[in-house]
Amino acid sequence: MTITRLQSAKRMSQIVKANGFVFLAGQVAKGAEGKPVADQTAAILKKIDALLQEAGTIKEKIVSATIWLTDISKFDEMNGVWDAWVADGASPARACVEAALATPDYTVEIMVTATV
Repeated sequence: MTITRLQSAKRMSQIVKANGFVFLAGQVAKGAEGKPVADQTAAILKKIDALLQEAGTIKEKIVSATIWLTDISKFDEMNGVWDAWVADGASPARACVEAALATPDYTVEIMVTATV
């Protein structure tokens, strides 16, 4: 099996390709810190689109997603953006939980796994 790591640093890689799968690191909304959940979600999903493209795949091939919200009461706000982004008939398996994130200005983090 070949493992390819893209945008790698000492601590982590943004993209890991292995055995027909693409694993993205958890993404936060750099550049949208402190903005509303909807804005952060939109920025993250745009970043995910770009990372998937770099990895040679597309959002329709996402098989799993994990979403962390710092305030679960913002679930509907996040879902409004998510639902508009997910392609019809291509909803991945998904979990969404409330959790503290590493930096208080980030209110959403999303991690996905896709096929190539």
